[in-house]
Amino acid sequence: MDSIAFQECVSTLGTPSYLFDLDRFDERVRLVRSYLGAQTSLCFSIKANPFLVGFLPDEIDRLEVCSPGELTICEKAGIPMEKLIFSGVHKSIRDIERAAEDGVGTFTAESRLHMELLSAVGAARGQKLPTLIRVTDVKGGSQFGVDVAELFRILAERRSYPGVQIVGLHYFTGTQKRKVKKIIEELDALSELIQRLRDELHFETGRIEYGTGLAVDYFIPDADEAEERRLAEISERIRTFAGETDLTVEMGRFFAAPCGYYFTKIVDMKTNCGIHYVITDGGMNHLKYDGQLQGMQIPEIIHLKRNEAPRSDQDMEKWTICGSLCTTGDILARDVELQHPEIGDVLVFGRTGAYSVTEGIALFLSREIPAVAVCSEKTGMKLVRREIPADPFNTANSLL
Repeated sequence: MDSIAFQECVSTLGTPSYLFDLDRFDERVRLVRSYLGAQTSLCFSIKANPFLVGFLPDEIDRLEVCSPGELTICEKAGIPMEKLIFSGVHKSIRDIERAAEDGVGTFTAESRLHMELLSAVGAARGQKLPTLIRVTDVKGGSQFGVDVAELFRILAERRSYPGVQIVGLHYFTGTQKRKVKKIIEELDALSELIQRLRDELHFETGRIEYGTGLAVDYFIPDADEAEERRLAEISERIRTFAGETDLTVEMGRFFAAPCGYYFTKIVDMKTNCGIHYVITDGGMNHLKYDGQLQGMQIPEIIHLKRNEAPRSDQDMEKWTICGSLCTTGDILARDVELQHPEIGDVLVFGRTGAYSVTEGIALFLSREIPAVAVCSEKTGMKLVRREIPADPFNTANSLL
């Protein structure tokens, strides 16, 4: 997108606001498909950006939901329920009953309790709920999934869960993996685990849902190229693995990050102790980059000037960009070179398509929650969420 398109968006949406480029999202999904091949199913983890759910390209085969709220989003968007993988570390009996009633295609079990709850719901409905058992990180573990010893115990007792059909395994150990070797090692370990289950328990692992955690780069100029190189490096091993089992690769950040833009307006300027500051109408309550700490790294920022005038490179100065929150931590970026910024100018932060819109501390200071729009070359811009007041006295469900 160019500056003219951004200006048009700002004039329609105001600031602060988010815009998600659907063409860019589609392009990214097609890129992944081209490397991983037709045998590999693709799953979009919607926690990365639920606003994209109603606009998914055909290449997305499945969606991962991790909460009742995310299930509601898919219901409202008209997503075929058989495409959903109902995941998440906390599932209540009510959550499972609702998802089963919806006809969700696959469930995950993160514990023995999950197996018991899933089986109870399935048996009560006269069904066997298709279930993937999540395995924790074999290198050290976390609160997610079960370790290999517990996996073997559950599978050895699998006939004691009559309401469950164990269809395979779910394996995701974390995000932002820059070392391709880690991903290759995980796939090798999964291959060995599948063989052990076959040899020792006579269990055939029909399906694997695998989250690569492939890294997204936020602070380098050639991010797209660096990310594609990593994708290319894992592609051969992924294709080989997909030839061995029914493989679904789950991604969220890697699909969505490049398609997002966050708009925020300069509302004040000052120089304190020799440091130039601009204050914006947004802040860290809206903007979240993985790996950003106190604004020490500079993401992609486009400066939209309110009053365009020819200037020389000598007009460039370093500015610290701060948001509207009453905390010294609300620094979006330090030492950003801007050309004669003015109150009323707009700063566009790129690569905000994943997590920024959901991970920010949106309710801090009760500032408005930004509007959200999507756009494409074919359909133009569409508003998908209006600005929301964060004041609890103004919310529809407030009891105050």
